[in-house]
Amino acid sequence: MNILVVRQHNQIGDMLCSLSLYKAIKKKYPNSNITLVASKTNYQIPFFEINPYVDRVLIYDKSSIKTILRFYKQLRDRKYDYGFVPSTIAVSRTSHIINYLSGAKKRIGVNSIDGVKNKSAFLLNIKDNFNWKNKHQLFRNLEIAELAGLELNKNEINDIRFFFKDEEITFAKKFIKENFPETAKKIIGFHPGAGKKQNIWPTDNFFELIKKLVEKFDNYVLITCGTIDMDIVENLVQKLKLNNIKHTLLKADNSIRKISAIISLLDLYITNDTGSMHIAGFGRTKMISLFGHSNPEEWCPFYSDSYWIKSNSNKIEDISVNEVYDLALKILD
Repeated sequence: MNILVVRQHNQIGDMLCSLSLYKAIKKKYPNSNITLVASKTNYQIPFFEINPYVDRVLIYDKSSIKTILRFYKQLRDRKYDYGFVPSTIAVSRTSHIINYLSGAKKRIGVNSIDGVKNKSAFLLNIKDNFNWKNKHQLFRNLEIAELAGLELNKNEINDIRFFFKDEEITFAKKFIKENFPETAKKIIGFHPGAGKKQNIWPTDNFFELIKKLVEKFDNYVLITCGTIDMDIVENLVQKLKLNNIKHTLLKADNSIRKISAIISLLDLYITNDTGSMHIAGFGRTKMISLFGHSNPEEWCPFYSDSYWIKSNSNKIEDISVNEVYDLALKILD
């Protein structure tokens, strides 16, 4: 059985939050072959590392007629029993056209979202109306799967996470031992960057928070840095150096799973609403996530040790240092 998922929103967090759909497919059809259609991005997404259920990835590259024709040739090289267009973030006309032109027998997606009609719904033959206000992305994706009779129980949803291999655990423990040798000291991690400007808590705030926590706990400091975060991280590192605050930098040089394994061993991780939040969350890290305009009920990692702070003004810079510090104290104490 061949199954198509057309999901052009393919940032790391988006992909991880869609795992409920893929898991539900493989539960009912364990021998199925899943093809994912994703958009071209300005950095490489490790699809197979973060999604163990997908078998093939086709990148929709519309940069030229040649790349478009090549894409559709690859798309049509097999017959699909199901074609899913989840639309859990936004409705894409292009995604529906791709799904339709794939020739999928059963084309599944949304008829409307929160009362707003999907103008491309006529290209679907299995569809429904959804009310998704304040509903988490994991459950939005699962509701799309349920249209095809694919289900997960509560325990199966809770088990959507990274299960680390022995070599990943060994790698993480070695990193912790080499960089943070005093086992009695707490290790607190911070992620000051983000892919979207409106998701970035001010660097000065991160510095003040780190300073207050070090004064309180004399803790180790780990700074994580994504491929697009270097300017922000360098600014923070300079402030830490000027104030003689020792720190360790963890760059995105290793696999996502190894990075998640390291972060999972921290006493606390404080991060903006970005891919690193999800990487930490799927490793079940004790964490505080900071939200500005986006909705934590939709995006915050879904487990008991995940805490969040949402700005009342929808501007992340309006979250105060003391708000984050006070929550960190409650968690660490």
